Amino acid sequence: MKIVLFYHSLASDWNHGNAHFLRGVCSELIRKGHEVKVYEPEKGWSLENLMNDHGPEKASEFQSYYPTLETNFYAPEKPDFSAMLSGADLVIVHEWNPHELVEAIGEKKKEYGYKLLFHDTHHRVVSDSDSMEKYNFSNYDGALVFGEVLRNIYLDKGWMSEVWTWHEASDAELFKPLPDVQKEGDLVWIGNWGDNERTDELMELLVKPIKELGLKAKFYGVRYPQIALNAMRDANIEYGGHLPNYKVPEVFARYHVTVHVPRRNYVKILPGIPTIRPFEALACGIPLISTQWQDKEHLFTPGQDYLVANNGEKVKEQLQKILQNKSLSGQLAENGRKTILNKHTCRHRVEELEAIVEQLGIAHELTIPLLINPLEA
Repeated sequence: MKIVLFYHSLASDWNHGNAHFLRGVCSELIRKGHEVKVYEPEKGWSLENLMNDHGPEKASEFQSYYPTLETNFYAPEKPDFSAMLSGADLVIVHEWNPHELVEAIGEKKKEYGYKLLFHDTHHRVVSDSDSMEKYNFSNYDGALVFGEVLRNIYLDKGWMSEVWTWHEASDAELFKPLPDVQKEGDLVWIGNWGDNERTDELMELLVKPIKELGLKAKFYGVRYPQIALNAMRDANIEYGGHLPNYKVPEVFARYHVTVHVPRRNYVKILPGIPTIRPFEALACGIPLISTQWQDKEHLFTPGQDYLVANNGEKVKEQLQKILQNKSLSGQLAENGRKTILNKHTCRHRVEELEAIVEQLGIAHELTIPLLINPLEA
């Protein structure tokens, strides 16, 4: 298949978690012999912030980790749809795109003859419902959404007649244990602080337990307000700033444990949706403590793949268990990695996508993987 994708950015993951899954899926599609074209707008918000923080050369660094990937830039004020859409079998448009682009690509569908899917990996359905209501999905064949609760909302609102739950997953080729890396500390947390979406939770479930246990810890991410930096300094937590996602395995390998603290909307309004971070942590074989999140879709096995803690005292208790019990720590790491490899890799998601497009009427022969891996040719 020729697959054309419109996303905010492939090149930058600065406060842009969608790039994580996108890179892994595109890599797998290419491995399986599909032609992939990713388009992102010139001067996109995430890429501009990345280059402001680290310099223009940072924009292409991801390609040293993903050598088969490249991005294509278009002028958002005047997209060349003929160049971008000609010959496409499947087009996927992500929900970070503006309403005008979503509608325009829908209108071009009849002219170019592709199948068209919308991809939703965010909580805007509940946090910014007015904006979501303004999208024109009339020419779309369906939507890919990253949780069953989101799928039900799409169907209840009548936005689409076909909606598939398409969970995020880990690129297991890159996200894997690195046992030869020396440990540097006890706990690492990788995440963006954001817009006060989980400030209270981060203070209670991370900062306070770290301080009370006297752990050697480090946080990575962007958009940390001064109140967060002050609290971290008080708890002797080191701040590492922006961490490119492709460097996450190297960082996880230096620490004994990590913690998943979901944003409030995924706890209270969209329960059951796991964001990309737990998939990546488990793939890397670092013991994980998950707070507040309910695995309503039975993607993992709580207590075996990770430990659960829903308040600060329980986090302290679980941290002590992992840090003091090498047998438990090793078992969690092994179980988590095994679950990812069995069910939640980007290869699994590509196979799910191939099955979906066959339902849409794309010929079976277009979805058959090549017998030769293009990376090995």
